[in-house]
Amino acid sequence: MRNHLRLPPPAPAPLAGHLPFGDATEAADPIEVTSRYLTRGGCPWFPVSGEFHYTRCPARHWEEELLKMKAGGITVVATYVIWIHHEETEGRIRFDGDRDLRRFAELCARHDLGLIPRIGPWCHAEVRNGGLPDWMLARDCAPRTDDPAYLEPVRRWFAAVGEQLRGMDRAHGGPVVAIQIENELYDRPGHLLTLKRLAQHSGLSAPLWTATAWGGVQLPPDELLPLYGGYPETFWTDADGGWPDTCRKHFFFTHQRDDEGIGADLRPTTVRGGAGAPTDRFPWATCELGGGMAHSYHRRPRVGAADVAALGLTKIGCGSAWQGYYMFHGGTNPTGELTTLQESHATGYPNDLPVLSYDFQAPLGEYGQYRPSYHELRLQHLLLEDFGHRIAPMASVLPGEQPTGQDDRSTLRWAVRCDAGAGFLFVNNHQPHEPLRSHPETTFGVDWPDGTEISLPSTPAAIPSGAFFCWPLRMRVAGAQLEWATAQPVCRVEADGQTVLVLAAVDGIDPELALDASTVSLVRTPGGDITRVDGRILITGLAAGTDALVEIDTADGGRVALLVLDATTARSVYRGRAWDARRLVLCSEGVVFDHEEVRIHSAAGEPSFAVLPAPQVPLKVTGAQVRTEPDGVFTRYRLTPAPEQSAAPVALAVRLTRPAGPAPAPKTNALGRASVPADKDFDTSAAEYRLDIPDDVLDRPDGVLLRIDWTGNVARAYTGDTLVADQFQAGQPWEIGLDRLDATAVRTHGITLRLLPLHEEERGVHLPPAAEPAPERDHREALVIGATLNTTRSWAVRRG
Repeated sequence: MRNHLRLPPPAPAPLAGHLPFGDATEAADPIEVTSRYLTRGGCPWFPVSGEFHYTRCPARHWEEELLKMKAGGITVVATYVIWIHHEETEGRIRFDGDRDLRRFAELCARHDLGLIPRIGPWCHAEVRNGGLPDWMLARDCAPRTDDPAYLEPVRRWFAAVGEQLRGMDRAHGGPVVAIQIENELYDRPGHLLTLKRLAQHSGLSAPLWTATAWGGVQLPPDELLPLYGGYPETFWTDADGGWPDTCRKHFFFTHQRDDEGIGADLRPTTVRGGAGAPTDRFPWATCELGGGMAHSYHRRPRVGAADVAALGLTKIGCGSAWQGYYMFHGGTNPTGELTTLQESHATGYPNDLPVLSYDFQAPLGEYGQYRPSYHELRLQHLLLEDFGHRIAPMASVLPGEQPTGQDDRSTLRWAVRCDAGAGFLFVNNHQPHEPLRSHPETTFGVDWPDGTEISLPSTPAAIPSGAFFCWPLRMRVAGAQLEWATAQPVCRVEADGQTVLVLAAVDGIDPELALDASTVSLVRTPGGDITRVDGRILITGLAAGTDALVEIDTADGGRVALLVLDATTARSVYRGRAWDARRLVLCSEGVVFDHEEVRIHSAAGEPSFAVLPAPQVPLKVTGAQVRTEPDGVFTRYRLTPAPEQSAAPVALAVRLTRPAGPAPAPKTNALGRASVPADKDFDTSAAEYRLDIPDDVLDRPDGVLLRIDWTGNVARAYTGDTLVADQFQAGQPWEIGLDRLDATAVRTHGITLRLLPLHEEERGVHLPPAAEPAPERDHREALVIGATLNTTRSWAVRRG
């Protein structure tokens, strides 16, 4: 089947200088907004932001986890500044220890990460009262309005935040690139403006002031940059509601930005703020693309890596100029001094969430675990690092043949981002729950305004079910022009006078490269066929891998190489930078995760680039090579498995100390949604198990995971009487980071697991299909199937 698209004439220049979001003082490389994209230092800028809540992670781990985020391609860290976490008791505002906002900001600055504090005062974030302290709600006032009785404590809170971030603005060399006001407030533009002015008067300063824009938001004109979102699943919809249409639409290419489903559990579904922000004045920017999804008691969806990555790539094809993920790093709720701090029915919210766990199935988990989605997204972020400045200004063009509706699973979904000279073709053939069919004998035809026609691939290819990818069109690679490649660009590297374009093959599609013959004088390949057709040099039959390096002498006397990695290897690629060698911690962008470095094979020399397997075993530095690069000294660390430690999980003895009693009777809230069992039920009805952790495991600094395979409904872990971890059953192993626990308490008390069975009449709980109990895994029984100690989840490598 031939899919055809005629590109329109180039769009007129975007509006610029019309959105004075920023404060008067700015850095030497100012961040500005046009109607289609952002700029930094006058150049197009495509930020990639990831949410990480510092108060949901021990401060001793912040630096390592930030570096993991950077290694995954995150350039900006977004974080809620959660009021109740800092001022649970009125008048006692705490910024100590795990609440040290300033230290978190300084770490972002140290590692060249931008920072977006989302200062509320209401933030949601699945936090008690949406982040408002209990004492605030006990006042005689109208929260989230201009009621003076509400604004008075807000002013004091903003002043405290402003003091913490003093000097952290970009004018003083700080990391703050944006500040979000409130969250999901869709119908009170005047109050949003009041909050922005209060924040500015408190000393907070940023080039961008933002607000969430879903639900037909009303914003004060040209005061707040609207940011959008989209999730592959929901925890906040009804248990029996099926996969929501508001999620399904994110797997189509469309120019509709709004998502009325986000936050709809906290507003009437018939209520909208208005027509929404005018899209002709603002770029398509996001802050909440689903990096995963939380579990509520009544609805526990499972989100796969492909779900997250296909949604993200589709948004780029739709026209996104800012990829923002929520969450990129999961977390654990702090223990409140007065109350538990999670969203719950007890606090009047429609959803019951775990007391402690906010893992979110994120690319980096609650304890810093690497998830497959981390590697999938990093592949896209490498693309944006090197080509984002080209993609951001490009228009998104949709083909004439569009899906007939959200139930259309037959029409191929694709789009092109392009300018007058080049472009990128995006295809998404994946969505959750409802597999899309494969498309045999497929070609794409793209007609450019200058009369150039491209038809690719030269031999029709089958687009596999579940595939999603981006292919380059008319890409200039130094002196050569790559007309197309049926492989996704990863990055460019420079080595010994030549440019190497690294590409990733798509599983199930043979890589094909087409070069403009007029830009090439000689091509050398390690295999495959080279033919000349219609002024183009076609390279086919190439076996993708670390040896698939096509070397090109260009017509202007230069040298270029194209490296086509297989899909699996491409997902283990990290970038190294010369300045990494001057950092104490070498996690920054990449050359730190390895069993043994896989070198690029090139007679022309070795590029400053490494292909690295995903981490599996503990590592140690065994040597280094230093050589001079044009931009400084690059230290290449060779990392190998530490021989004294085993990668295999170690089984742990588990002792049943009390069998489960009858499951607690199901309960519901006012909305009829299932409610989590009461605390007393864990004392009377739960099965109880005891685990004793070896001392040498507790003494390890590198983070051992306790992984528990279990059946039941809800599980909690204790050291003595202290709750240290919890999980709702969703068919996934329960992981606990032992280095997050008090080692003395674990040595004294061991770890006690309490598991509640699922009541046989419980009908209001949605479990994903993969979690539905098999005969040997009946969740009406509360059983520990097994427990293992797993090797380190910590992969920072330190010099010396």
